[in-house]
Amino acid sequence: MTMRRFGSRESSSLADLFVLITFGIAFGYVEAAVVYYLRALIKFHENYTLSHYKVWLNLGFITFVQPAHSLLLTRRIADIEVTREVMTIVMLLCVGYVSSKVWSRRCGAFLVCFACWDISYYGWLRLLDGWPRGLFTRDVFFLIPVTWIGPVITPLIICTFMLVAGAMLYLDTPLGRRPRRFKRL
Repeated sequence: MTMRRFGSRESSSLADLFVLITFGIAFGYVEAAVVYYLRALIKFHENYTLSHYKVWLNLGFITFVQPAHSLLLTRRIADIEVTREVMTIVMLLCVGYVSSKVWSRRCGAFLVCFACWDISYYGWLRLLDGWPRGLFTRDVFFLIPVTWIGPVITPLIICTFMLVAGAMLYLDTPLGRRPRRFKRL
């Protein structure tokens, strides 16, 4: 009896896409649980308030800032949180890589997992903590390379587009043609 490899030709693309979506949703729960714990530790209950910061770029829907003080309790906790964010991206890249031998499908798998992770994160956090209160609640999206802040609706809209684009790439539907396989990696 042979086992079918995830991302192999014998596999069902829709079934594999469902697995990627399921992974993203489960990973979103893990992320929400970590943030729930962090919020409990720093006694956070409302919107993030940044009183002293340097604005690097303000696009209206997202602002890139350098806070004068860490949002977390200590610099050490902030450093660990930044490393956790980097490792999250590494894990999502790894899932994308093992999902296919085709680079466009790998990219699609990464986008699907990332989008499902981020969208479900907000859903899980709402269930766990009752937060965010609404789509325009301000959030800290990311800490790399500077702090990203804006309304919750911003990542939800961006990730919806990422999910659609990722599914199209993964299911190999753009222009109805088959992508080339790369043998080296």
